[in-house]
Amino acid sequence: MKVMNYRQKVEHFFQQTLDVLYPVRMGVTNIKTGELSSLAPLLKSILESNIEPTSKSPEEILNIFFAQILPIKEKLDKDITAMYLGDPSARNDNEIIITYPGFYAIAAYRIAHLLYQFDVPLIPRIITEHAHSYTGIDIHPGATIGEYLCIDHGTGVVVGETTVIGDYVKIYQGVTLGALSIESRHKSGQRHPTIENNVIIYAQATILGGKTVIGQNSIIGGNVWITKSVPKGSKVYYKESNQLGNSEKSILY
Repeated sequence: MKVMNYRQKVEHFFQQTLDVLYPVRMGVTNIKTGELSSLAPLLKSILESNIEPTSKSPEEILNIFFAQILPIKEKLDKDITAMYLGDPSARNDNEIIITYPGFYAIAAYRIAHLLYQFDVPLIPRIITEHAHSYTGIDIHPGATIGEYLCIDHGTGVVVGETTVIGDYVKIYQGVTLGALSIESRHKSGQRHPTIENNVIIYAQATILGGKTVIGQNSIIGGNVWITKSVPKGSKVYYKESNQLGNSEKSILY
């Protein structure tokens, strides 16, 4: 039997957790309480051998994790609903659970974010970077994401650490929710944008900056570059133009 290194153990734990929450991935149809508890020894082993110290004991983290894992599944179920309603090609929930990279990346984020909230070091980032490598979707575990998130196709999506995303948001491939370049390595505060409820962001849009807010019910077209807030109910799209002279007069989108 191959001995797993630390990172492989964390990745295995995530995949085991996802399999238990969604047994259809293994060809089974229901969750058993005993199977949930079977995850405890692996997580405890990971926590006890953690490379960086934790502010809570392994037992405290285990209790928190297993108290919150079914509520996390409820959120994931809502994400599945959003993807099913948002993608006419989706035949059923099982297809989304088993095959959709967007679901895999969101599941990794939600499980990692649970640990991130309680200051567990390194493990959350390993989980989301595993999903990043597997799907091409990079969601930082520190991001704040509401319910009913749909990531369609997903390749190249980037969601930064201090991003805030509301409910019923749909994101297409290549979207970046990022930070503007900063001088200080230790810049505090929100560096990434806020996306309010019921926003659609089409492919390759780039939205940057902690003061940038995309108002609710807005549609952001493909290939736009946004560094300033957009009022609610807006439609923003790319318009090609030639820019000459003072760069300060450049159009925003």
